[in-house]
Amino acid sequence: MSYRPYQQIERRRSRQIHVGPVAVGGDAPITVQTMTNTLTTDAAATIAQIRRAEAAGVDIVRVSCPDQESTAALREIVRGVNVPIIADIHFHYRRAIEAAQAGAACLRINPGNIGSAERVRDVVNAARDHGCSMRIGVNAGSLEKHLLEKYGEPNPEAMVESALEHAKILQDHDFHEFKISVKASDVFLAVEAYKKLAAACDHPLHIGITEAGGRRTGTVKSSVGLGNLLWSGVGDTVRVSLSAEPEEEVRVGWEILKALGLRHRGVKIVSCPSCARQGYNVIDTVTKLEDRLAHIDTPLTLSIIGCVVNGPGEALMTDIGITGGGGGRHMVYVAGKTDHQIDTDSMIEHVVELVEKKVAAIQAEQSAARRAAE
Repeated sequence: MSYRPYQQIERRRSRQIHVGPVAVGGDAPITVQTMTNTLTTDAAATIAQIRRAEAAGVDIVRVSCPDQESTAALREIVRGVNVPIIADIHFHYRRAIEAAQAGAACLRINPGNIGSAERVRDVVNAARDHGCSMRIGVNAGSLEKHLLEKYGEPNPEAMVESALEHAKILQDHDFHEFKISVKASDVFLAVEAYKKLAAACDHPLHIGITEAGGRRTGTVKSSVGLGNLLWSGVGDTVRVSLSAEPEEEVRVGWEILKALGLRHRGVKIVSCPSCARQGYNVIDTVTKLEDRLAHIDTPLTLSIIGCVVNGPGEALMTDIGITGGGGGRHMVYVAGKTDHQIDTDSMIEHVVELVEKKVAAIQAEQSAARRAAE
């Protein structure tokens, strides 16, 4: 009984590229990215951090490669994880070549900033030889001097012009496996730049609000900015930039996509803010259930409502639902229908058990369907 959004979003049609085995753009699912914050030279710590992001559902991970020691460690990192790795390169073209040789699936590099035409050619050849795609990453805080002189300040027009200048360099080398980002910490600036860029080209777009802030403020800013873009159909891969651990960026990215009905993963909890009518402690219950159900990646909907005002109605649209009742007894709904009652003390364990049984049943059905199709 998966909830279907009232409005279906029509995505912008873009070219499709690949970051390793992961398709980006075209009709591919919108992917969720993050970036490590460990020292890349500490391969063990970086691998451990990426694995935590993998458990949260990340599709692609970016790793900074500021020096030769980092690109040397990249080979071990690539072998130790299950998602494609983007090497983040700034200015030094040799780091890009080394990263491609080490197994990076994508290079985040601005070709106009790495020097001579020969250096650009060498990087493009390395990317082509090793099956790397690229990301052109324009940032409002580091626009080229000639564009700042032309426009006077960072604005959407300057950012789009920068992006297309870098794109032309790659196209002139007959290299087309690239995506583009035009990030800013200002939500209005970023959104307008992305919309102008989306209208000006068909390249896949990596969207994000850069330097958005801490967990709370960054989540809000990213949700406003990315939500606006995604709702209008713009965006092929996303990163939520938070001053928080990478796995938290992944969780927020997924929640944004789930809220818009663009992708589905894990348990979607519909819960009330609670009030004096609640028959149990809703806030505490939801907090515990979010933690207990975090390991589940099969899409499922769960309503946790404190009283009968909205509880039955929400339960109609979810796979499993709880509505608070009197005397410490609460109604359990399955597939939108009243099923049985449960007491407060047993409720959390019971809900976890119901969800896990439902997930097992869904997975069994999917396995049977796959076997029948073979």
